[in-house]
Amino acid sequence: MIHPAVLRKQKMVVSAFILLIVLTMILAMGIGSSAVSFHALIPTLLGRGNFYDEFLLFGIRLPRMMVTLLAGMALAVSGAVLQSITKNDIADPGIMGINSGAGVAIAVFYLFFPLDAGTFTYEVPVVAFVGALITACLIHVFAYQPRVGLEPVRLILVGFGFSIALSGLMVMLISSAGPEKADFIAKWLAGEIWGTSWPFVWAILPWLVVLIPFTMYKANRLNLFGLHDAVSIGLGLHLRRERAILLLTAVALAASAVSVTGGIAFVGLLAPHLAKSLIGPRSQLFMPIALLMGGWLLLVSDVVGHNLELPAGVMVALIGAPYFLFLLTRKR
Repeated sequence: MIHPAVLRKQKMVVSAFILLIVLTMILAMGIGSSAVSFHALIPTLLGRGNFYDEFLLFGIRLPRMMVTLLAGMALAVSGAVLQSITKNDIADPGIMGINSGAGVAIAVFYLFFPLDAGTFTYEVPVVAFVGALITACLIHVFAYQPRVGLEPVRLILVGFGFSIALSGLMVMLISSAGPEKADFIAKWLAGEIWGTSWPFVWAILPWLVVLIPFTMYKANRLNLFGLHDAVSIGLGLHLRRERAILLLTAVALAASAVSVTGGIAFVGLLAPHLAKSLIGPRSQLFMPIALLMGGWLLLVSDVVGHNLELPAGVMVALIGAPYFLFLLTRKR
């Protein structure tokens, strides 16, 4: 039973973040070298603007913002799930190498497989998922110790090692690629948003529509992962099965996000932590806030970075890296 006062607080925080996202999107539409003036914004949204404003808003600005918003949400929920099932507060799909695994799969697909312009947008999330899943399985194999299980610090170190190794592999792939394809991989590594048209929105949206409600449905089971394994099993949790299902969910969410945004790290680390600090650790309460916070964080990073000519991944890292080091030292 959740206290009504806590539920009211959650609703207030959720409403505040929805308003913050809307205000950020309005601000983003009206700034930059090519922008829709604020007094023309509402007429343009209602379909009464001139051709230039409508093309700029509906053809360029809105799809880019929707991609970053959805990807940030996916990464935040993925990070929240990983932190719960690994009992590791510093788990994140970027830090643990899952994003890099997706990136290598995308790079190999882009370089060595025939590409069809009509299906490429929808194939990329699937390719990213396969690469991320293989990487997650390898990390689990190398991090697992028969007598100890999955030790949080060891899991992070193994994941970080895979992330470095896979990033090095992508650099090797760049050296063997032509200029155009090498530029694509380099931008992906830097976390530059590349899927900026409506087809990329439709490519990532089905993954979120299915997987985010499924994760919310599993919120009670995620709460049980915070207990000792013996207690969780005693309360009826099928530990291995649920961990495998939720790991697949987290990997799929992260892969769908980075397949259109590039190598973005730290969103899955920051959003769940900040959400828990606002409302507490109960999954039903903090995950909707983390979802909105992750979307807003990546949206702001892309808006600021785009105007400063910096990749969104760099902007997020400027915030997330110091926070990661703080958490890492606190865990020692």
